[in-house]
Amino acid sequence: MRILFLSDIHGVPTALDAALAAGDALGYDKIALLGDLLYHGPRNGVPNFYDPVKVAEMLNAHKDEIVAVRGNCDAEVDQMMVKFPITADYQVLDAGNKKFFLTHGHLWNEWKLPPIGIADVLVHGHTHVPELKTLECGMTIFNPGSVSLPKGGSSRSFGYYDGENLKHYVI
Repeated sequence: MRILFLSDIHGVPTALDAALAAGDALGYDKIALLGDLLYHGPRNGVPNFYDPVKVAEMLNAHKDEIVAVRGNCDAEVDQMMVKFPITADYQVLDAGNKKFFLTHGHLWNEWKLPPIGIADVLVHGHTHVPELKTLECGMTIFNPGSVSLPKGGSSRSFGYYDGENLKHYVI
């Protein structure tokens, strides 16, 4: 299974369009949305080209391919805009040879791990900084970074699993 990991879109359709186009070129079976889809959040300010209604429309076009989790900026009203569930704090996605624990990162992360054995890879966003590392306990941490509001000197990015390897892509 090939998976496109997108996080922290924060209502910016131009950034989402670039990530989806790059994902289309790579090919994918699932899109894992790691939260903070529509709203920019009070700490971020209003990003350029902010249009959460357009982002909802774009994501709804892919509703059958999406597995999503709630971010700290996602609210019940956001669920009214999209045609796929976004209110779970986590999901476990079984890709055959790997199990991914999908979450936003504000509840589970490197410092508060999910139960050992539930998954091989903890995938989260929230920090807006791409990361890939393996902890001493054997769990891999993968953060695709932010599609629209990168932080820590990083670039706009997304993550990809080709069925064997995890990678970051800059958009």
